[in-house]
Amino acid sequence: MKNQNKSNHRRLFPPFHFVLLPILLVIIVFFTSELIVKPRNGKEAFPYLINLALAICLFISSFLARVFALKAQDRAIRAEESLRHYILSGKAINPQLRLGQIIALRFASDEELIELSDKTVKENLTQNQIKSLIKNWKTDTHRV
Repeated sequence: MKNQNKSNHRRLFPPFHFVLLPILLVIIVFFTSELIVKPRNGKEAFPYLINLALAICLFISSFLARVFALKAQDRAIRAEESLRHYILSGKAINPQLRLGQIIALRFASDEELIELSDKTVKENLTQNQIKSLIKNWKTDTHRV
């Protein structure tokens, strides 16, 4: 993998983003259009309604699985960065830092973490602003 930086650190998971979700969307569109374009009586429409409901449930389940994984990852990042901040400074991480800011700070090298976290609190920097200020990018390849 090439070195990470602000422009290439975002990650898409092709089987999820480019296979599973598009297939589920096509199925949902197909069964919806079958019910709208070709009206049927209740008995004929029932299999289409069941298949549409199942496709919607699968889509929602897939989406929630991704969201739950990201939430667990966010908790791990908060814990890791709190520990790293404590090891480097001897003090707890500033409670004014929002989760999004902590997530952005994880890419900062040890040498710039303390200064950058103080600047983030003082100037209320956004995630993109924080990432732009990082000089020595710390690669994170273990994310969901």
